[in-house]
Amino acid sequence: MEKVADVCIVGAGPGGALLGYLLAAQGVSVILLERHGHIDKEFRGEHLNTQGEQILKQYGLYEKVREAGLLLMERVEYFQHGQIIKTIQPAPGEQHTGIHVPQKHLLQVLLDQSLPYSNYELMMNTTVIDLIRDPQYGSVNGVKVRHEGQELIIRSQIVVGTDGRYSSVRKLAGIHADIVKHGFDLLWARIPAPAQWPATVRMALAQDAQLSVFSQEGGYLQIGWNIPQDTYPQLRKTPFESFVRSLTEAFPELTPIVDQHIRSWEDFVLLKVQSCVCDTWVQDGLVIMGDAAHTFSPTGAIGVNSAMKDAHILAPILIDALSTHQFSASRLKEFEHARRPETAAELDSQLVKEAAFRAQFASFQHEGI
Repeated sequence: MEKVADVCIVGAGPGGALLGYLLAAQGVSVILLERHGHIDKEFRGEHLNTQGEQILKQYGLYEKVREAGLLLMERVEYFQHGQIIKTIQPAPGEQHTGIHVPQKHLLQVLLDQSLPYSNYELMMNTTVIDLIRDPQYGSVNGVKVRHEGQELIIRSQIVVGTDGRYSSVRKLAGIHADIVKHGFDLLWARIPAPAQWPATVRMALAQDAQLSVFSQEGGYLQIGWNIPQDTYPQLRKTPFESFVRSLTEAFPELTPIVDQHIRSWEDFVLLKVQSCVCDTWVQDGLVIMGDAAHTFSPTGAIGVNSAMKDAHILAPILIDALSTHQFSASRLKEFEHARRPETAAELDSQLVKEAAFRAQFASFQHEGI
């Protein structure tokens, strides 16, 4: 069994879903593949910055996402010994310091806007198992997939891999990725927000590491706690109560909720923090984008915004390539030339921010605050 489309997109995250919509709206036939059976999955990088917000507004999607549910952050606050030591307000002319959007809300809007197009198809429960290459020239012209237990072929002019940090498309293409370690891993937890908790991002030092508490749409708080890289197995052998006490000492008003909802190590989820820098993002007939091409750490919540910027830049390049029947790596490289410098600068900015975090608190200690 075979299917045919102009573009096959692998991975229905925000970047892939937005790209599928932008292409379908311009008459390009698209098949979007997603290995999961539903979009209501647990995600943690769910914050939009101004860049992501403006992209959604440009395409008339922001109001639809707002109706689905989002939360504007009022400010960023730094805490020490339970007291605010620094506050960052929205920039002049801005209404927020960031936006929490549950990824299922964002994806549902993007998919709902795409599905009415007859030239668009979404295939869930679909895993890519191989790339199909032209036997004479070696260019990618499709994928072999397993869909609901059956293997089938999808032929396309261009394949786009937007399937995340552990991208199958990247591996099958043989694209090398240099892994960048950030020196820390991350523990995630989610708890109900106390009544009247403001829409904020709150930062503190706990166990001499960055501790962040993010307000979430729907009345929750997301906790992100840095721990030294590769130390989680050893950490689990230490007393759990004394570890969590650092959280409640940083934010005392959370004590009763933490006591109720964070009772063991199993209430945390571990994220191994690393970035990647790929040798290339393109081959003949193939593009990778988003986390598949340039993975970020969680710092600054760059990932989802960068993936949507990729889709915004890549869509017109693909439309032009299809119109001229030019699918070579040299033609598709225009996308990489447009985006690689910006993503490299964003990665550098993350490393700088991570290295400077403790110093902000040290300066207040020096001042006796």
